[in-house]
Amino acid sequence: MTDIKTLALACRDAAQSVAQLPTGRKNALLESMAGALEADAAAILAANAQDIEAARARGIGSAMLDRLKLDDQRLAGIASALREVAALPDPVGLVTRGETRPNGIVVERVRVPLGVIAMIYEARPNVTADAAALCLKAGNGVILRGGSEAIDSNRAIAASLKRAMREAGVPDAALTLVEDLRRETMLELLQLTDIVDLAIPRGGEGLIRFVAEHARVPVIKHYKGVCHQFVDASADLDVALRLLLDGKVSRPSACNALETLLVHKDVAAEFLPKAAARLRERGVELRGDERTVALVPGTKPATADDYAAEFLDLVIAVRVVDSLDEAIAHVRRYGSDHTEVIVTRDAANAGKFVESLRSAVVMVNASSRFSDGGELGLGAEIGISTTRLHSYGPMGLEALTVERFVVRGEGQVRHPVQT
Repeated sequence: MTDIKTLALACRDAAQSVAQLPTGRKNALLESMAGALEADAAAILAANAQDIEAARARGIGSAMLDRLKLDDQRLAGIASALREVAALPDPVGLVTRGETRPNGIVVERVRVPLGVIAMIYEARPNVTADAAALCLKAGNGVILRGGSEAIDSNRAIAASLKRAMREAGVPDAALTLVEDLRRETMLELLQLTDIVDLAIPRGGEGLIRFVAEHARVPVIKHYKGVCHQFVDASADLDVALRLLLDGKVSRPSACNALETLLVHKDVAAEFLPKAAARLRERGVELRGDERTVALVPGTKPATADDYAAEFLDLVIAVRVVDSLDEAIAHVRRYGSDHTEVIVTRDAANAGKFVESLRSAVVMVNASSRFSDGGELGLGAEIGISTTRLHSYGPMGLEALTVERFVVRGEGQVRHPVQT
């Protein structure tokens, strides 16, 4: 088996070729990759079925099984995401700022690829395609290290994508799937500071903390998504209920699913019993503070741990608050800087909520489930950063490039030179 450093070096060399590809060739490549996934759908779904069967035998929970599972619709969505990325503007070579200095030199800031991106992820086979599309369109190479639970799915998807690369004359080492899943191999990958430019872990909090604690390369961190919805005293309660059900029930295993509901005391008696009934109809367990328990009999008393939890399941923590300020204080104490929602008809309250919180995404009268790169116009997303590095929030193409300075002169020198 080829050692990880050799694979990474090959990826770096291939990335230099990808960085020089014109936009048209990159877009055509992504279109071909989407077509390859569709052509190989039967083989990919068969491989995924093997992963699902093995995961069930290992007792893997429902949330991870949902992330692991592919079907015709999800695979079609993956192919569609590749085409959406192909249609996006190419950030590589974009001049973001230019000025002429008093001495006549022209200073430009130009977007260039990062280089080699290491993706460390669990369960989500769609990441194999999404990461490949985004990294290649942004002129990078990508090293994909998925989890053992999705190995057959990842192999099948990577094989399709790499075939399209070879047919397009693009070095397929720019997309490197690590099949040696030993922990020591991942540790070695995370030490390659002279080869790997950025690591992006996607998965449970344990995986992300492990990567962050052991990596010597820069890491984009997103520990968990403790997303809140606050129902203000002025809220349209029908809207609040609609956003709550979408945010909690549509896909509870997603990181942008709601985990905590905060309700202003002035509307709690009207809103909570109805909301609880609708949630329970859909199998959601409620855990609440004393006032919630009094208003909704049968609610399990909540602990401080519940308010800090990313359940990734049909469970939600609930609290009645006295004011907007108390809601903001709660989010500041228990939030994870991911996504927060306010439901309100008061523009001043909406403005204060937005300005008082530092979370990566803040929604006003919109579902937390829109906190997603595709929904926010990025095409597929490479991940969501809750760390203030060079990118914050959902990360798309631009986040996989950096600005450098290009200076154009006509012989200017900073100091007089004797010739």
